[in-house]
Amino acid sequence: MSATFADRPGTAVPQHMVHKHTHTEVLLTGWSAHADDAFTVTARWPRAHSFYRPRGHYESLLFAETVRQTLPLLSHEAFGVPFGHQFVWSDLSFGVAYDALWASDRTMDLTLTVECSEVTRRRAGFSSARVSVFASTNTTTVGHARTRFSVHSPDVYRRLRAGRHDTAAARASALRPTPGVLPASVGRHLPQDVVLAPTVHSDVWQLRVDLSHPILFDHPVDHAPGMLLLEATRQAVLSVHPTGDAVVTSMAARFHRYVELDRPAWVRLASGTHGSFSVSIDQDEQTCFEAEATTKTVSHGSVKRSV
Repeated sequence: MSATFADRPGTAVPQHMVHKHTHTEVLLTGWSAHADDAFTVTARWPRAHSFYRPRGHYESLLFAETVRQTLPLLSHEAFGVPFGHQFVWSDLSFGVAYDALWASDRTMDLTLTVECSEVTRRRAGFSSARVSVFASTNTTTVGHARTRFSVHSPDVYRRLRAGRHDTAAARASALRPTPGVLPASVGRHLPQDVVLAPTVHSDVWQLRVDLSHPILFDHPVDHAPGMLLLEATRQAVLSVHPTGDAVVTSMAARFHRYVELDRPAWVRLASGTHGSFSVSIDQDEQTCFEAEATTKTVSHGSVKRSV
């Protein structure tokens, strides 16, 4: 199969292909297919990003978002999934090479080698797959990731959501966001980018869901999106480094249940072994999401030591 969008090198793919409403948030520029469900995907990171590059380097979650965008792109273009189907994450693990995330005054072009395995096709078509991604720029490794996701028709999704699929109703009943913690305490500059609200416990926060956030809620959804849960993990882990001298370099996340918009959800942090941290997000006394993350402590543009 020939490369799609290859006649416009460096131009972002149409935003509906990656389930984005804002064209400036589209990171992918093209793709080509090889044998055995293997693909090459190209991406371009902007010189500056209001959310994923706040401090002179790209955040590792920009890589996670790049991986996320490959799932609908390849599903629609390579596997023939109709638009209107819903994508559900089962798990995501990724690691980045921190030195490769330093940004210059130029855009960064990436090449992603994507391999799909455990591909499931049902009578209605493509259903699920496990995806491995290796990303590089020129000869420099940027990161690697593994994820599993599934695709559901509108009818199946309605049954799966058990009456909570109405996006307008979900947004209308959503809790108003409470004031967040200090931005600098969780690696952010702006109050609107904070997704954790304080509680009486230093290692427990209420998930702060702001439906007006232009990045995390680029388009209306009926539940807390996966990238919001990953960002909550990032901020919880960085709260251990209030001086702002740490970055998240790897994460392994599991999505168990939907986090609803109309009830509080609680983000809990626990220290692990070898400098790692565990984060869980609970709602109605049920665990909806779990993740482990590791960090590096940095100083003046260079890695100082591993936590």
